This record gives sequence, C-alpha cells and structure tokens, in this order.
Amino acid sequence: MPIDLQATFEKFEDDYLKFDLVQNKMHDRPDICAFLLLDKLLPHKGRDIVCASEHDEFYLDADIEKLAEVATEEDILTLARCGVRLCSDTDSLAMFA
Repeated sequence: MPIDLQATFEKFEDDYLKFDLVQNKMHDRPDICAFLLLDKLLPHKGRDIVCASEHDEFYLDADIEKLAEVATEEDILTLARCGVRLCSDTDSLAMFA
C-alpha cells in the first residue's frame, strides 16, 4: 500500500536538514546521499536527476506516485534530513541550492 507522501514529509518537518542524524549514509554529502537514495528507489538510466531549477531551488526527476509505492517512512526521513522536500505547488521533490 502506498504511503501518503504529503503526510509523511509533514511528519518529519522537524528533521529537515538534519543530515548528521541520517543512519547508514550512502554518501557524506547530503545532496549526493539524497540522489543515490532516489536512484536506488526510482532508477532512471541515462537521465539527470535534476530536471529543473528556479532561483535558489531545483527540482528532482522523481515520479512521486511511484515513490509513494516503493518508499518507506525511513526513506522519506532520510530524504528530509538530506534537504529534500515535497513541493505541493508542483507535485514534485525539490531542494534548495
């Protein structure tokens, strides 16, 4: 059963950008750690993970419906701690630069 991404990201708002709390880091850099986790969950061979940018924000190439089907709450917690947020205006994942 898919998780509710909006509710799960909201649940972990207090963990946003707390990379030091990430268990089993895939990389020592928060952005790369998030990219590696997303690639593991939603592999897209031959495509860039950053698909758009605007001002000081960039958007990630991740199908949020598919993400809801495969991600666990722990995955979303890790993404939040890496600085990934769910942008409800665009129904996409985003990070600040």
